[in-house]
Amino acid sequence: MTPATSRSVPVMVPLPVAGPYSYAVPDGMAVIPGSVVQVPVGPRKVIGIVWDEGDETGAVDAKKLRPIEHVFDCPPISPAMRKFINWVAGYTLTPPGLVARMAVRAPTALEPEPMVEGLRLTGTTPERMTPARQRVLELASDGFSWTRLGLARAAGVSASVVETMMKQGVFDTVFLPPPPAVGAADPDYAPPELSADQRDAADRLKSSVGQGFGVTLIDGVTGSGKTEVYFEAIAETLRQGRQVLILLPEIALTSAFLERFEARFGSKPGEWHSDLAPRMREKVWRQTAEGRIRVVAGARSALFLPFEDLGLIVVDEEHDTAYKQEDRVFYNARDMAVVRARIGDIPTVLASATPSIESQVNALAGRYERLHLPGRFAEAALPDLKTIDMRRDPPARGGFLSPVLLKAVEGAVGRGEQALLFLNRRGYAPLTLCRVCGHRFQCPNCSSWLVEHRFRGQLMCHHCGHAEPVPEACPECGTLDHLVACGPGVERIAEEVEHHFPEKRTIVLSSDLSGGVKRLRLELEAVANGEADIVIGTQLVAKGHNFPLMTVVGVVDADIGLANGDPRAAERTFQLLAQVTGRAGRTGLTSHGLIQTYQPTHPVMRAIVSGEAEGFYAREIGEREKSGLPPFGRLASVIVSAETRGEAETHARALRAAAPQSRSISVLGPAEAALALIRGRYRFRLLVHGARGDDMQSFLAAMLENGPRARGSVKVQVDIDPQSFL
Repeated sequence: MTPATSRSVPVMVPLPVAGPYSYAVPDGMAVIPGSVVQVPVGPRKVIGIVWDEGDETGAVDAKKLRPIEHVFDCPPISPAMRKFINWVAGYTLTPPGLVARMAVRAPTALEPEPMVEGLRLTGTTPERMTPARQRVLELASDGFSWTRLGLARAAGVSASVVETMMKQGVFDTVFLPPPPAVGAADPDYAPPELSADQRDAADRLKSSVGQGFGVTLIDGVTGSGKTEVYFEAIAETLRQGRQVLILLPEIALTSAFLERFEARFGSKPGEWHSDLAPRMREKVWRQTAEGRIRVVAGARSALFLPFEDLGLIVVDEEHDTAYKQEDRVFYNARDMAVVRARIGDIPTVLASATPSIESQVNALAGRYERLHLPGRFAEAALPDLKTIDMRRDPPARGGFLSPVLLKAVEGAVGRGEQALLFLNRRGYAPLTLCRVCGHRFQCPNCSSWLVEHRFRGQLMCHHCGHAEPVPEACPECGTLDHLVACGPGVERIAEEVEHHFPEKRTIVLSSDLSGGVKRLRLELEAVANGEADIVIGTQLVAKGHNFPLMTVVGVVDADIGLANGDPRAAERTFQLLAQVTGRAGRTGLTSHGLIQTYQPTHPVMRAIVSGEAEGFYAREIGEREKSGLPPFGRLASVIVSAETRGEAETHARALRAAAPQSRSISVLGPAEAALALIRGRYRFRLLVHGARGDDMQSFLAAMLENGPRARGSVKVQVDIDPQSFL
């Protein structure tokens, strides 16, 4: 029987629709804006959020509507979060339901966690006292309730000892609240010793806590103690009884950060990332919503956690491209963190040794406060940086490491120190071809070469995941043993290192090695503990790790990032090289950074070697301003894809023709994307360029509205402020 209803409410459902749907509220059911509910959509039942009154697509008689089926027993999604969801949806031109779905991504956490069965002393003594029972009684007499297994482990006895005492009436059964996912962070657990510069910066940050919205950019050389400085702002926020969100570019790899946090606050923060076990994700979501977890350190999706009382957001390594999501909802977590802070009227801290151009411009314009840390903590010296001109000091035939770099590595490991060789290219070789007929191994689903992974014996595509065994013969001409690997990846550099230093311990660190995140964490710890002599790694080794014995860092191919048409190529190459060379000498040992390049006079190389970051930023900012590129102009990308090239191109041209007339906004293309085929789909790109103050969203919305509907296999993706141009 249909329940009696007297009113309706809007409910945001996790579907690509323009707004919330109206549902009837059964008599006796209590819902408010923000309530998380279960509602029917067609034959399915989905989780939705009761939205704000007036957001319905149209007023409908409640008696004609389908009713809400269930209200979950969890804290409602706050007004600030609902406003944030609407803002992100409007800015990114994404259906708000798809954004709202990110706020309720732990469905089993929507009901309260089950109580835990515990034990409490009754005053009855055991029938026969034994040393084991005596230990149990002594522990349990502290007045607290214990779980059965917890008491047995603490007393060092078997569970059967406790069970026997229960049967004899020594304990009553009580029900306890579920244990916290993490311990409580104590702001006064281990106050740090700060330098004068750090103390001044920390005091200024602490004074901003509780004073409303504001953005502070902390920059300084690698190893200058930026983390310790913003830890003090976190401590002050905790003293005021509020919660903290710390965004990290790759939380799954930052065990060192979690250990530093625990050393300062006595407990690790709650973690939030894709590699977290489902049960722990549910606990973190629920306890964050209830306010029981005070600090969360997470990847970009943590921005959509329903904090009870968020008081501070920190974005570490704010320049990192990992903050940009390019799937379903296209957003930059750094920029959206600032928006969420503004909506919640709380401060935000952005930290980086190599800030983004956008943040630098905002600081120069006075929109952000800038705190600069000019030197390393404890006056540790920065590494001595030099370029190796590969035209003058080329590697031996068949090799990729210059004799100059090999000599520096030999010196470091000979002294019992460590060396790092950095190459931002996974696998063994980026291309495999046949020496007889010239056949190149290409992905059947993408317009990219297959990368050889010799450790696995496979050729792999890094875009769609296609993999195939390395053949013995060329599939084109059938010739045996004439396949050749072209160019180096980290596996090939490891092979060369083992040839030159066969007695030394070598570790390869790459995000696609077998064993996943757990193995990477263990190997990073091994490096930090001095259990490796030579490390060969991709860009994940550049992200904030502290390797005490690392005194030589060699960049194998510094020119990789400069060889494309990305307008941010120089900026990203500078940031990556500065970060990776900054791994050397962080504990005060004399250190060196050697950069192999065929372009030693390039402005990026000169800026790295001279340490004149300010000059590089000034030059890069001037170039951006002259060409009207972000942050002095606006860009948006529209990618049209389809199962056939003709469908994709035809639809892209029709969208271009539907663009409204504008004096300041121009549409470039369509042209084939740099990666014209990915996962079997052909791709064409439109690039929209406008002035800083232009309403890019309205322009794009009109173009999509006036253009043809996407039918058949055609898909259209809009990326506001694109970071990738592939």
